[in-house]
Amino acid sequence: MNQAGQRIKSYDAAAPDNEGKTVNQSKSLTQVDDPMVPMPIPRQVPAKEGMAELPGTRLGYWDTGGDGEAVVLLHPASGSALIWLYQQPVFAKAGYRVIAYSRRNYYNSDPAPEDNPGTGSEDLHNLIEFLGVKKFHAVASAAGGSVATDYALSHPERLLSLTVSSNNLAARNGYIAETAARIRPKETESLPRWYWELGPSYRAANPEGVQKWVELNHQSVTGKGARQKLANVVTPAKLETLKVPALLMTGVADLATPPSITRMIARHVPDNEVSIVAESGHSVYWERPEFFNRTVLEFIGRHPNPPERGS
Repeated sequence: MNQAGQRIKSYDAAAPDNEGKTVNQSKSLTQVDDPMVPMPIPRQVPAKEGMAELPGTRLGYWDTGGDGEAVVLLHPASGSALIWLYQQPVFAKAGYRVIAYSRRNYYNSDPAPEDNPGTGSEDLHNLIEFLGVKKFHAVASAAGGSVATDYALSHPERLLSLTVSSNNLAARNGYIAETAARIRPKETESLPRWYWELGPSYRAANPEGVQKWVELNHQSVTGKGARQKLANVVTPAKLETLKVPALLMTGVADLATPPSITRMIARHVPDNEVSIVAESGHSVYWERPEFFNRTVLEFIGRHPNPPERGS
């Protein structure tokens, strides 16, 4: 039980059927059989690409359209709307309207001015209004999780669910933030981005995937613009006010948000499920896409948009 009296559900991503067994390499494997089998990038479904003219900024986005419930993908600080190659067709074929966008300072979006950088969560709200979306599932990785959590605290009525992978839910004050800072000394800032973002198992097994990740990272991050602010000061006590069902994910080899920190967060989120992902670092959506997609789709499927009264 967490402090709010809710049961924490934990899932382990390791494939139980192969535990303690020798995998037959002569047959075709999936990541369910062997987490380190490289996954080919699937063919993307048609999506509209556009530029949203919002108050104070312009944000690049893509939208698969359709009548299904909306899923909005929020990228990490190392990415942009470009990175969701493994998720776009899978979520769309599952019947969802899939939307991704680049925050200010990232690929195809305006930089944030120093004098008024705005907040990422308010930009998200303006984008949703621009696209005519009433309610949606937020699916976020790393820094995108800070924006998604900030949005959930400010606009809970617009969210059907909140999925956050590899992020401490924007915690800035309190013991969770202090722990996260303690395990990331300044000396590590000189390490290449891929070292922090991709786990050692993935880097060893899939050098082509690492190269593609690096390519997308270079396309995504402009290095321009001021850092945006959060609308809420997030503390452990603030997390206990979350009113949205949440799925918390992290990789066992995540250097920034290890399982211990994810479990700390779970103590304070009233309605949550926890997924600890084997053979993955900080970029679960990229390193373990098959598991990520299946777990998220199962979760959001349990939190559909309720029918309107009288319908």
